[in-house]
Amino acid sequence: MKTKIWFVILLVLGGSLLILGGCGDDGEHGEDGEDGLDTASQVVSLRYLASTESQGFDVSAAEIVAFDAANQRMFVVNADNGKLDVFAAGDLTNPTLEQTLDIQQLLVANGDAPSIAAIGAVNSVSIHGNLVAVAVEADPKTDSGWIVVVAADTLTYVNAVEAGALPDMVTFTPDGSKMIVANEGEPDEGYQNDPEGSVSVISVADYAVTHIGFTEFNAGGTRYDELTDKMIVDGYDATVAESFEPEYVAVSADSTTAYVVLQENNAIAVIDLTDNTIDRIFGLGFKNHAIPGNEMDASQKDGVNIQSLPLMGIYMPDALTSYTANGKTYLITANEGDSREDWLDGIDQASCEGAGYFYAADDGLCVDEFSAKDYYDDDNVTLVDSEGKPYFEGNGGFGGDNELRRLKFSYFTTVAMNGGTAFEKLYAYGARSFSIWDAETGLQVFDSGSDFEVITALIYGEDFNNDNAENTGDDRSDNKGPEPEGVTVGVINGHTYAFIGLERMGGVFVYDVSNPYAPEYVMYTNNRDVSVDNDNIESAGDLGPEGITFVSAADSPSGEPLVLVANEVSGTVSVYQVDVTLLQD
Repeated sequence: MKTKIWFVILLVLGGSLLILGGCGDDGEHGEDGEDGLDTASQVVSLRYLASTESQGFDVSAAEIVAFDAANQRMFVVNADNGKLDVFAAGDLTNPTLEQTLDIQQLLVANGDAPSIAAIGAVNSVSIHGNLVAVAVEADPKTDSGWIVVVAADTLTYVNAVEAGALPDMVTFTPDGSKMIVANEGEPDEGYQNDPEGSVSVISVADYAVTHIGFTEFNAGGTRYDELTDKMIVDGYDATVAESFEPEYVAVSADSTTAYVVLQENNAIAVIDLTDNTIDRIFGLGFKNHAIPGNEMDASQKDGVNIQSLPLMGIYMPDALTSYTANGKTYLITANEGDSREDWLDGIDQASCEGAGYFYAADDGLCVDEFSAKDYYDDDNVTLVDSEGKPYFEGNGGFGGDNELRRLKFSYFTTVAMNGGTAFEKLYAYGARSFSIWDAETGLQVFDSGSDFEVITALIYGEDFNNDNAENTGDDRSDNKGPEPEGVTVGVINGHTYAFIGLERMGGVFVYDVSNPYAPEYVMYTNNRDVSVDNDNIESAGDLGPEGITFVSAADSPSGEPLVLVANEVSGTVSVYQVDVTLLQD
């Protein structure tokens, strides 16, 4: 009897260990494992190895990282400087700066741009074979940008192709035959010029380019009726094509389909790469934070106060990735959230309110990002429900500092989703989670709920939901929380793992997503010291994860899988090794 009881205890403890530190899936939803290997019995963990020397603090000096296995190099976007930093990565404990490529100078020297003044930031980098593709925006950003291609081995110029306005992300198809570019098409300040968002498809064989636009979805267009209330179509005096702002791209394993995030629109466009047409656009809908498991902290003045709240989250993912399970394609999104208030400067009150935004009379600003604290009292705003009663009247309006008074939400979406006259539900930016979607149907099959806030609060207490450029605990609770930004996947011994970076709190979450319907939490790690004084914040470690890349064991210099994280605030790239422990029966 004692033996049987001890056996039960071991099973319970083992299950707990697998939930907190490993993965217990039976592998039937993942790719085939190596011959003779029990893919159900392993524990993985991230082990921090090193960080590159900072190339500049809080100047977007390390936004995106790509790894070149053949030459054992890391290519890192040094955005605002218009450069690409190349690090030697043969010694993973001491990655060193080998060379800096001046991408702006390359464009001018090869006759692709008239002057340095006409070139803006470098936004993205991707590698396939011996080609390195770099996305570069113009100055002004509303002009057409470029994709610059350099040779990975010699680091010399190969070609440049004109892209759309503000190429924000570039990736190769898995077969290396095409480069896919998300052209965000952001307006300038004041909306004097609002270019259409687009997707560029570039043939690697001859550098021929096809630009795919969204004009057929405009009002009166042939596909306008395909738009649904699960997405957001806003923008000041904007057509649908101007409202759509492609942010990120993932490509199916067979290289025939591209999935493009329209972040501000809460939607994903599906591109058929066999004929370069838009197959469909599906909206992502909204997350109900009143449902158990979807709790969140809505105020930066109440410490850890994760609770169910009567509001909706707009997923608005930044990065996404695709993977295959049981022969089907699934998409994983990092649900950051984003608003348009940055581009609403200089708009008068009548025009602002006519477009569905809020005019803050005391400040003379047109805004979408709204909070009761900022505007409700100062501007004598009366927000009412469908019966004309003040919103949450029975709870003192929006409530105090431990309720919804400080939460930033989308004014446009909140009004638009309630018939244009009432505030019966609030719609906040982002979902503070990652989600998995069936790529064919567009239906969500999993969401991580409140995991990110709950787990970081357990580890850091009131220092959770920190900002990325200072140590101020709970500071981001009223504004997108931990802010999941980047996501990538990697296959290890038949298991598929998702790695999600938190832009504000920092660090990386790991989940076993082999079964897309039942992912398992593995671990969270963060190379950040929250105790460092803000006067010395540059010494706090890696801050502001933006891009994240998985390197397989076969491609790794150490023969072990790696996760590389580009941290835009600290200007560093952190190198993590994935340690794998096989469990014996």
